[in-house]
Order: sequence, then structure tokens, then C-alpha cells
Amino acid sequence: MNDFDDIRPYHDSEVRLILDRLLRHPELADAVARLKFPRAAGPLGWLLRPLVQRAMRRQMAGVETVLGFQEVVKHYMQRMIDDTTTSVTHSGLDKLDAKGAYLFVSNHRDIAMDPAFVNWTLYHAGFNTLRIAIGDNLLTKDYVSDLMRLNKSFIVNRSARAPREKLKAAKKLSAYIHHSIAEEKANIWIAQREGRAKDGKDVTNSAVVGMFSLSRPKSQPFADYIRELNIVPVSISYEWDPCDQAKARELHEQRSSGQYQKAEHEDVKSIATGIAGQKGHVHVAFGDVLEGDFDNNDEVVAELDRQVVENYVLHPSNCLAWEQLNGETPAVSCSGQDGESAPFDPKKVKTAREQFEARLAALPAEYRPLVLEMYANPVAAKLAR
Repeated sequence: MNDFDDIRPYHDSEVRLILDRLLRHPELADAVARLKFPRAAGPLGWLLRPLVQRAMRRQMAGVETVLGFQEVVKHYMQRMIDDTTTSVTHSGLDKLDAKGAYLFVSNHRDIAMDPAFVNWTLYHAGFNTLRIAIGDNLLTKDYVSDLMRLNKSFIVNRSARAPREKLKAAKKLSAYIHHSIAEEKANIWIAQREGRAKDGKDVTNSAVVGMFSLSRPKSQPFADYIRELNIVPVSISYEWDPCDQAKARELHEQRSSGQYQKAEHEDVKSIATGIAGQKGHVHVAFGDVLEGDFDNNDEVVAELDRQVVENYVLHPSNCLAWEQLNGETPAVSCSGQDGESAPFDPKKVKTAREQFEARLAALPAEYRPLVLEMYANPVAAKLAR
């Protein structure tokens, strides 16, 4: 089926051609050099580039399939986890069937790492890896687009401006998602909203849910179609957000001047920061499949929001931020490095408090209240339920 050729991930038959093109791309080699050798990449970039290209050619020499490419990526992912996290835990996956096909709808904190951690968790539990929704606004460089589509990403058209073009693109996306799940038995990941939740408030965009059902036959009840998609809410939580300062800067400019203009390729920089930055404990919580008799989009949105908040695992950083803003201890549970939760006890988080205070002290003073709100808002969401 070639109806989706312009948005789908690459097929196995295309992998070798795309890889050969990537391995000749100087910007990819430069980006890898910066990730692996951040201090030396600037002054010695001219020297590192051919060495990096040679190493990549050696690693990719026998890769002919998407799975083969992901096996190589797996080693980079493991190294990243070892270097930038203290632990990665998960919950709720035992309720799902590894042979099933699901539409995973998650909160959105990091451009690349959100689907990467969901994918990592599924892979190690014996599930098929994900087809990942990614906006074309992030594909500002050809090599980034190739990399994403090799890794089973499909393109969400966000550049369309005319209403008719937007509707046409949304219908195609809806049809592709349904086709992937119902016909090809493939798992899908998509964020609950366009753009990251920079303020720490996880809220589903109703337009995302509305898109899901655009390809529904008129004769089919809405609830039946939603059940066919096997929607699973996912809550991803990071002890530390590598992009917290950058997010605070954006929020500060929006509040002080009423707007924020992204720099060219700023999203690519955010992707690199999210990959390389320290994240502490990361938890991925899988919710229950949406199997209710939903009458409309609003009911689906409400259930997604409920589960994302309910299943979200708080870290000491969240509770300490709430405590500092409100002057009292929040009556919530907080996770340890093993993923087990217990009532938050401020007396037992001395190390986390020291880390949190040092993190705040390193920020410009005008960003600190925004970062505190960012970390505290998941606690506020829990307390409001």
C-alpha cells in the first residue's frame, strides 16, 4: 500500500540506500562527534569527523533492515541510559498483550526521549517496537528526517496552513494510524499534545483525539472505533529535566514580552540536550486500554487526562518544588530509585534536596520560580484529583 509513502517510516528495502546517504552526510558526523566528544568537537571537529564517519560505516556495514538499524541504536541507547540516568523503571505493562497492537498516547516532556523510553521498555518486555509520530517542524535537516524514519518514525504534517490542507493531512494521518493498528498490527506512539508541556501540566489536546476518528466510517459507532484503536495512556516522569532552563527561558520571554521566537534548528538542539543531559530516575507508567462506551472526543480526552495524572510517578524533585512554593509538605506518594512509592517524607531526601538546591542556584534568578512551578505542577495535578 503506497497511500502513505510520504509520511510512513522507511521499509527494509530502503534501509541500505538511506544508510549509505546518511554515512556520507557531514552534519550527522559532526552531531555524533559533539555528543560523544563535547569538549573536543569544537576545536578538533575537522579531525573527528572522518574518524566518526569511519566508525559509523563499520557499525552499519551489515545493516540491511529496520530491525538491524534498531539493534545498533540499542547500544547507543544503553550507553545513554548508563551515563544519564540513575534508574529506568516501569509499571502497568503486565496488563497488556505483547502480541497486541496499541496506540500509546503519552504526556510530552522531551522531544526524543519520551518515545525512546517507551520503546526501550516495550522492546525489553518482548513487544514490537513503536511507529513514532513526529512533527515535520522538527525535520529541519534532511539527515534528521532520514534518521527518524529509519527508526520507524512517521511524519505529522504541521506545516500546512490552509484549512483544507490541514484537514486533508489530518485525515491521512488518522487513516495511517488506524491502518497500522488494525491491518499491520503495529504499535503507535503519539504525544497527547503538540509541543512539550514546558510548564509541567499534562493536558491532552482535543484536536489530537479528534484526529484519531477522522477516518471512521459514518456507519460505525464512535465508541466501537475508539475501541479498535486500543488506546493506552502513558505517563513518563523524569527526576530531572535536562531542558528545564531552556523551557524556563521560553516561558519567561512569553510572559514578559507576550511571544517567543525559536532560533533556527532550536528543536534539534533541544533533542541533543535531552539525550545528553542528566535525567536521574525515569519512570514509564502504562495505563489501562480505553474500552469504555465513549460518546465523543471530550470523554476520551477526560479519560486520557485522568489516567496520565493518576499514573504519573512523582520524584523527590517534584515534592521539594511543591514544598518550596507552598511552605508545606505535600500529602502525596513519592517514588524511590526502584520505582516503589511511599508517602513523601522530607526527612529522607537529604541528597535530593541538596541536588535540587544546587540546580536552582545555577539558574538565573528570574527563571527559578518558573522551574519550581515546572517541577511542582505534577504534584498540584495529583492533589487536585
